Amino acid sequence: MARGGCAGGDDVPVAGERVLGVDACKPGWIGIALNGETTTAYTATHIDELVAAAHAGGPIEVVAIDMPIGLPDARPRRADLLARAAVGPRRSSVFTTPVRAALEAAHHATAVAINRKITGAGVSAQAFALRHKLLEVDAWVRCTDTRVVEVHPEVSFATLAGTPLTERKITWTGAVHRRRLLAEAGIRLDDDLGPAGSAAAIDDVLDAAIAAWTARRVARSEAHPMPDPPEVFSDGISCAIWT
Repeated sequence: MARGGCAGGDDVPVAGERVLGVDACKPGWIGIALNGETTTAYTATHIDELVAAAHAGGPIEVVAIDMPIGLPDARPRRADLLARAAVGPRRSSVFTTPVRAALEAAHHATAVAINRKITGAGVSAQAFALRHKLLEVDAWVRCTDTRVVEVHPEVSFATLAGTPLTERKITWTGAVHRRRLLAEAGIRLDDDLGPAGSAAAIDDVLDAAIAAWTARRVARSEAHPMPDPPEVFSDGISCAIWT
């Protein structure tokens, strides 16, 4: 399969409702599918493979992914600015998405120069390191038949908790708090997630699970985009973070 190509209110679970939350992880991607009270974990090297594997277990209504969708041309995305405001003390977890030309650069120094010339700001090493996965998703969303929305885990956790979280998710306290919030929302993560549990870090699993929570809200028409209405840049892709 060619990379970047096409491939096929309350929290009471709804029978037959199946959604997928996705986060990047070191080996590729981690996905948590929700089907009623059942959670299933998936992992794959590429996003199309991950979603295909989840679809094999039953049709997926919505995929929610923690990755920028809709790349800016000349200014910061409003979605990023609103997300930073929404998470309060966790605002540093929301990076500003570079312009498309910078993300397509071969080297970090070149990307910094391009982004600075266009927007006046550089590109963080973290943002540039994600460019391959970001561009992979950028290509995939153009041809998938499944509804795909962008999420940010800290925004979703803040929505679920009713307030921004203060603990970092890589700490024991932060991880336990997030897992408890998910369980209270009907998303109970098994201790044994199979191969996905060995492939992904704890924070990756938690982020995929909260993305699935937002995907379920989208499927039920309970979620809201930031901004509303979404922005659209020259790529023609709707750009908003859903929560």
